[in-house]
Amino acid sequence: MKRLLFVAVMTFMVTGTANAQETPAPCGPANDLAADVGDNVAANSRCFELRMYTAEPEMNGKGGIDNLHQRFREKEVEIFENHGAEILAVWQNLDNPNTLVWMLSYRDRAHREEVWAAFRADPEWHALREKYEVPISADVFMMSATDYSKLK
Repeated sequence: MKRLLFVAVMTFMVTGTANAQETPAPCGPANDLAADVGDNVAANSRCFELRMYTAEPEMNGKGGIDNLHQRFREKEVEIFENHGAEILAVWQNLDNPNTLVWMLSYRDRAHREEVWAAFRADPEWHALREKYEVPISADVFMMSATDYSKLK
């Protein structure tokens, strides 16, 4: 079982994405992880999620990186924070101007699942998504802090 979990975690870490129907790799404190992965993770690490959204070009008022930034600026960050996520930073990718990069943190994997379930069900999110319809492709990386990292 440990070996299978390790392979799943490593596959997720290498590809950077997972199918929506797959359970994402665990993250957070070392005791939440398989020993193969958790040996170098801090006992007090939060669960970190790095997300990269590449926006489709704007056509007929839909899509575009500017609309994606406006959606975040106007309410998306606030909605996530209202549901318990901590938004550590949001960046504009300078090498790919159509890509927004952002990092969230949670107490652990279970907390992440709670935040996302509440976010997806939030009527304000549905209204915001309709107002700023931006088709994106997403790369998602789940991480735990190493025992020697300053950010935990």
